[in-house]
Amino acid sequence: MSDPHRPDPDALLAQMRSDEARAQRGRLRIYFGASAGVGKTWAMLTAAQREREAGRDVLIGVVETHGRSETAALVTGLARLPLRDIAYRGHTLAEFDLDAALARKPAVLLVDELAHSNAPGSRHAKRWQDVQELLAAGIEVWSALNVQHLESLNGTVGAITGVRVHETVPDTVLDEADEVVLVDVTPDELTARLAAGKVYLPQQAERAAQNFFRKGNLIALREIALRRTAEHVEDDVRGWRVEQSGPNGTTGPQAWNTSGAILACVGPHEGAAQTVRTAARLAGQLNVRWHVAYVETPALQRLPAARRDRILAVLKLAEELGAATAVLTGASVAEALIAQAQRLNCATLVVGRAAPVTGWRRWWPSTPLTRDLARLEPAIDIVETARADSTRRLGRTLLGAARDVAAGDDIPDDADRPHARWPGYVWATVMGVAVTLIATPLSGVLEQVNIVMLFLLGVVGIAMRFGRGPAALAALLNVAAFDFFFVTPRLSFAVGDVQYVVTFAVMLGVGLLVGQLTAGLRFAAGVSTSRERRAQSLFELTRELSAALESTQVVELGAAAVQGHFGGHALVLVTDANDRLVMPASPPSGFDASVADWAFRQGQPAGLATATLAAQPWHYVPLKAPMRVRGVLALDPAQPRWLLIPEQAQQLDTLARQIAIALERVHYVEVAQQAVVEMESERLRNTLLGAISHDVRTPLTALIGLAESLQTAEPGEPGQRSETAQAIVAQARALHALVNNLLDMARLEAGAAGGSVQLRRDWQSVEEVVGAAIRSASPALGGRAVQTALTPNLPLVEFDAVLIERVLVNLLENAAKYGTPPIVVSAHATADALLLSVRDHGSGLPVALRGREQLLFDKFTRGQTESATPGVGLGLAICKAIVGAHGGDITAANASGGGAEFTVTLPRRTPPASAEADDQLS
Repeated sequence: MSDPHRPDPDALLAQMRSDEARAQRGRLRIYFGASAGVGKTWAMLTAAQREREAGRDVLIGVVETHGRSETAALVTGLARLPLRDIAYRGHTLAEFDLDAALARKPAVLLVDELAHSNAPGSRHAKRWQDVQELLAAGIEVWSALNVQHLESLNGTVGAITGVRVHETVPDTVLDEADEVVLVDVTPDELTARLAAGKVYLPQQAERAAQNFFRKGNLIALREIALRRTAEHVEDDVRGWRVEQSGPNGTTGPQAWNTSGAILACVGPHEGAAQTVRTAARLAGQLNVRWHVAYVETPALQRLPAARRDRILAVLKLAEELGAATAVLTGASVAEALIAQAQRLNCATLVVGRAAPVTGWRRWWPSTPLTRDLARLEPAIDIVETARADSTRRLGRTLLGAARDVAAGDDIPDDADRPHARWPGYVWATVMGVAVTLIATPLSGVLEQVNIVMLFLLGVVGIAMRFGRGPAALAALLNVAAFDFFFVTPRLSFAVGDVQYVVTFAVMLGVGLLVGQLTAGLRFAAGVSTSRERRAQSLFELTRELSAALESTQVVELGAAAVQGHFGGHALVLVTDANDRLVMPASPPSGFDASVADWAFRQGQPAGLATATLAAQPWHYVPLKAPMRVRGVLALDPAQPRWLLIPEQAQQLDTLARQIAIALERVHYVEVAQQAVVEMESERLRNTLLGAISHDVRTPLTALIGLAESLQTAEPGEPGQRSETAQAIVAQARALHALVNNLLDMARLEAGAAGGSVQLRRDWQSVEEVVGAAIRSASPALGGRAVQTALTPNLPLVEFDAVLIERVLVNLLENAAKYGTPPIVVSAHATADALLLSVRDHGSGLPVALRGREQLLFDKFTRGQTESATPGVGLGLAICKAIVGAHGGDITAANASGGGAEFTVTLPRRTPPASAEADDQLS
């Protein structure tokens, strides 16, 4: 039962459950490439043909050949699943049929374009979600993915290429894939494919070659794809090695020298700095990554402050030389180092040479660290560095003026430290006296073995509360008290029976052992609490920043999170429009604006615990975002030594990184909004100028010409004067209608911006509003026939009669301009809506707008651009604004039998009895 290598039943059960779930889940193979055209679909279909020839049931769920003949030829012979038709906005879209695939359940299913967005109405919004359901059903899925579609790389690729794709896949989909097949070609070969028309059609290929498919972009994308694939392979290697490790993590596969990484071990001895320098030189010569670790054991945790400062200085030196540092915790230095080496896949360990053993320690049995390392991992290379007399000392260079401040680190202080252990010793003495007083009247009732249990119970209580030292004192006092008061001869330390010597030894041994174990548990609990606190602070900050929409919110949340974790004072300084750091109006004590500005300009930390201006009491960290430095985080910590602990320094860097990313996100949101506003303003300005230059100039020119002809006409020509006057009136009405449309659109938008358009609702007769609209539109109709198809006995509907009449007038004018007679106005009512339709019998909606009919209702959108038909494209926009103010909807579609049909849907409710009575009386 005490065998350390005995399998953990819980771990074995969890492993069995994991294996069972993995066996029931389908496998996912992703063909991964740097760009479109590298041959992912071609490689997937080629492999599918081989699987089909081998006798496997291979089914094509959806494959996009993009018109490439070589790719289309590979589909021959493979069974294909029919696509599912989905109706969307008057069109039929062909999408992957998930239900049919689940019912068919092939051995291998090909689902191309993993980042594709499904049509509205599908079960899942994204195709990768369909794939997750297929995998859960036990179906093996093959798919294809480009590097720019990965969520974490979307912004990076967009910054490189200038093209931001909107269809993304979470990185976990690629990370959890069972196989990742890299499909790679050189940039020159891909450019040749593009020029040959094997990637896009000629017109698309020309635009792509000038933008996305530039050689520099392709080289960068290829590097990113290769690195991302290498990360996946490295995860596979690490995962396999973890699976092959022992159940308790005590044994496992040797570290493989696939990357040549180095792990250096440092400790409180004076040669630790030499070990770090040797490891740095070795890593530089081999051009490999390297790590430095310090193992904090309960014994080392009780070191004096000077020696602990030496360890922090060595770790700081390692970071300056480029190492990734870590503080490990454990009872065994060798076991912790081997576990770290296996986790990081480091095949070389660099340790310092042990100091010669002198004095009484030479008689104490001990095993060198290198021998323990070699015993635990025989295949690992161990490099022992020479000792050096010099050492890096921690002083005011690193902590500056704050060095004298009382400080601690995230490894909890044990209760055995001199400043904290005297209360424990007092309580140990009190406990011994109390147990003796309690046990004395019971000596004639209880056996001596039970009295011993009472003393041991007191030792356990002291150990749990005060730790190792007081527990040892309690054990000694209890042994003495038991010998003096309860062992014959009593009131004497003489022992009449030698067997009691064994009792004394057991009592002392149990007391010391319990104290040792309790100290270790307290140490481990403190470490776990510290790690949980770091993770919790990071989680809370990330959650809060995700909802921040303004830079002021990010500043407040970031400063509060840093101050809550490190204590003291924290400031988040951001830049203004001129890219200058905005300093606080009333800076706190010790804050130096010049140091903060230096950290911002140079992009490097400064101040406390750095090599730059270390005498400052504040620590300044630049807020580095992916695109640029967004500001500075200034911190005056309550515990200055925390900044020298790797875990705490990494925590501060992570918090600063999250704040910087949030600031950049908010900045680009504001930039994007401003750009959209500017683009929309520019578009509206150009459209308005074009409309005015065309539709205002024409009637004005006509008016001028008619006025001149009227001026020069002979007095005796009344017929000609009448015709000219009528033409002037018609042109003036057209110009008046244009100006009215512009004013109405401005008023409607002003009302919408103020909250809502003001409506004068009343119960109206639909027949009267339709008749009034036809009469008002008669000048624009020009004698064209208008037919009505109104359902008899239409109910009263509550709306603004003037505005709804204006909607019908605009629709009738639009039908007269772009359609042919007859024009039909129809209306019918349902249980909760009134439907008004205006249709013509012309050629229908423009071909360019089919599938995007809603664009007709945008401002300044015309059915025929720059046509001879007058108008500025505001009539339908006004209709949409009025109908929307009523809570309704307006749509456009091609009518059966030809022509365009516009349908207005207005919500309705049952009219009150009084309104019905008034309608009958009228």
